[in-house]
Amino acid sequence: MEKRVRGRPSGGGSKLNRTETVTIRLDPKLRYLTELAARRQRRTVSSFIEWAIEHALSDVILGEDTRGLVNVVLAAYLLWDPHEADRFAKLALYYPELLTYDEEVLWKCIQECEVLWRDDFNHRRDLSPREKDAMLLYPELRTYWEVLKKVAAGEADINILPRPRGAPPIPSIPPSPPTRLATTPVGDQRNP
Repeated sequence: MEKRVRGRPSGGGSKLNRTETVTIRLDPKLRYLTELAARRQRRTVSSFIEWAIEHALSDVILGEDTRGLVNVVLAAYLLWDPHEADRFAKLALYYPELLTYDEEVLWKCIQECEVLWRDDFNHRRDLSPREKDAMLLYPELRTYWEVLKKVAAGEADINILPRPRGAPPIPSIPPSPPTRLATTPVGDQRNP
């Protein structure tokens, strides 16, 4: 008799090492049709949805390059990386129009953090995305990733970011002092 380790499937199941759970809403008709399609392909509903998404990705165009239209499947070779920081930087470099506002703030923070780059901001301003990609120091980006996210979210002061040797600290904007209104005591009003 074979002994099974608790929590581990015996032989069957997915070959993927790690997956992520996504909750989706389907109207009843679409849910029913999805179940029928999954049955036809002898898949679970989850497996069928994953298969359908993989096939749909080739229909979504992200942009155009010298070779023609670039769909999500082709862009994946350039954009995917196991490290979140690297994925984010590649998306920001090659498809900045896809960034949300919060991501734009984070990207600006990264661009202005000189220790993450091989050259200063002014020298890389007019370079192509591929040239900028070659100038970004990815190991340093991964090292400071959590700090960068906190600064961009306003949860930490910008001065905790690494600075080049000898660089002065970034001046913090002091809060403005409270303004006092000139008041005259009530009993001290004089008639002209």
